[in-house]
Amino acid sequence: MCLSIPSKIKSIDTEMNTCVVDTMGVERSASLDLIDQDVKIGDYVLIHIGFAMNKIDEEDALESLKVYQEIIDKMEENDRLATIEEAENCQNR
Repeated sequence: MCLSIPSKIKSIDTEMNTCVVDTMGVERSASLDLIDQDVKIGDYVLIHIGFAMNKIDEEDALESLKVYQEIIDKMEENDRLATIEEAENCQNR
C-alpha cells in the first residue's frame, strides 16, 4: 500500500520543474509536471510515484503528520522498517 504523506516544499527548480520536499524528515525530489496548482517554497503537497499531485492546506497537512507520527510511535521497529521499505518501493512503480 502506498501512503501519500504530506510533504513540505523546501526548494523549487523552475528549469527542471521539480522540487525538493521534506517528508517527515526525509528529503526527496519530486516532479511538478502533474500538479495543476501554483506552489511555492513552504507549501505542502501530496506526492505519488515521484510526482506532486495536490497542494494541501498547512493546517490539514500538520494534522495528518501528527496522526502519522502517532501511528509510527506505536509500531514495533521491524514494522517501521518494513513500512518505510514498502513506501520507498512505491516510488519505483
